[in-house]
Amino acid sequence: MSQSVAVRVSHLGKQYRLGATQASYNTFRDAIIQTATLPVRALGRVLRPSSAPSQRTLFWALQDVSFQVQQGEAIGIIGSNGAGKSTLLKILSRITDPSAGRVEVYGRVGSLLEVGTGFHPELTGRENVYLNGAILGMRRSEIARKFDEIVAFAEVEKFIDTAVKHYSSGMYLRLAFAVAAHLEPEILVVDEVLAVGDSHFQKKCMNKMSDVAHEGRTILFVSHNMQAITSLCSSAIVLNAGQLVFQGTAQEAVALYLQQSQDASQLYTDLRTARRKSNPKAIFESIQITSGQGESRFPKTGEDVQIAVQIRCFEPIRDASVCVVIWDSAGGRVIDANTRMAGQDVTLSQGDVGIWTFCLRDVLLRPAFYRIEAYIGDVYLGGIDYLPNALTFEVQMNPEYPMGTVDYPGSYRCQFEVQYYPAEQAVERSV
Repeated sequence: MSQSVAVRVSHLGKQYRLGATQASYNTFRDAIIQTATLPVRALGRVLRPSSAPSQRTLFWALQDVSFQVQQGEAIGIIGSNGAGKSTLLKILSRITDPSAGRVEVYGRVGSLLEVGTGFHPELTGRENVYLNGAILGMRRSEIARKFDEIVAFAEVEKFIDTAVKHYSSGMYLRLAFAVAAHLEPEILVVDEVLAVGDSHFQKKCMNKMSDVAHEGRTILFVSHNMQAITSLCSSAIVLNAGQLVFQGTAQEAVALYLQQSQDASQLYTDLRTARRKSNPKAIFESIQITSGQGESRFPKTGEDVQIAVQIRCFEPIRDASVCVVIWDSAGGRVIDANTRMAGQDVTLSQGDVGIWTFCLRDVLLRPAFYRIEAYIGDVYLGGIDYLPNALTFEVQMNPEYPMGTVDYPGSYRCQFEVQYYPAEQAVERSV
């Protein structure tokens, strides 16, 4: 493996001003008016001097981050929601500029940061493959050579000449990943988007990224799936509140992150201000876990468990599904429960607020720390809101089940029911 540097990050910082809006473009008429009123506005500033911008309005998404990645290295980027992972990848992909520091990238970069990033909705899948390849600096002959392989991997043969605005989010995701992985960029940057695909596609993508790594290309991989991090990556960094707190082997980084997750375990989380990749039609406002009797404490092995999620709807949705997934500390998916499995479809009108309570029966999880993933999706729109790390909680020891019983792979199929409680109507968006 070559030991030359593929990515070098030096004292990187990215600052945002909270609540700031982008200035609109001025017309010629606006310019004349501003020039004519300049003396009046200058006098106003003298008579009513404004205070300097408050430092509380400034937010450092990244601050003094330094590391380097060798060519052919697969490195994981780990951190809780809001730690700065996505901001870092956007800077590395040249989507946004840093506020401080320097980034050096040696090689062509292929990015998969959000579903359909770089796709033009009016163009067909075929046209978008060639467009993305051109953006990556590929010649048309190179794209044509890989085209059939890309389409076969994405499993969109029947729809390749359809405008991608008609694609579901899953079709978007499959084609976007196929383009990024098959057009042979020297550096592949992948964010958490793979987590919203089905298990078959996730496995397919992980195998492809493993092949890419063995071919000597560089991978920067963000995921909350610790099993994926340790299996794919040889090294990893841990971000916390915009700062790099650790760089080392993937196993050491995962151990540190899990310890941080344990320290943050709780029974309730307010999700209204959670960072999201888009402007969803509905959001999770909160999540809470209690014992089966509704007691405010961590559950014990073998007890019933209640997980309640509150959802606020901003635009009408129908035939949707609300899902909660429990993952263990090693990144294994252990319990999957959703409203459709319980025979319920979720239909909401604008302004609706509701609470869905998942009552899990006789949950035989060993004493350990777990995280809950929350997802709401619509059969017409695909994913609506997705929080991979909505809540971290602890299962406590039960003398009747001292070791727990989840020792086999795959999801643990426990019995559950779903109860719905409508809340008051609301029309104003809170985030």
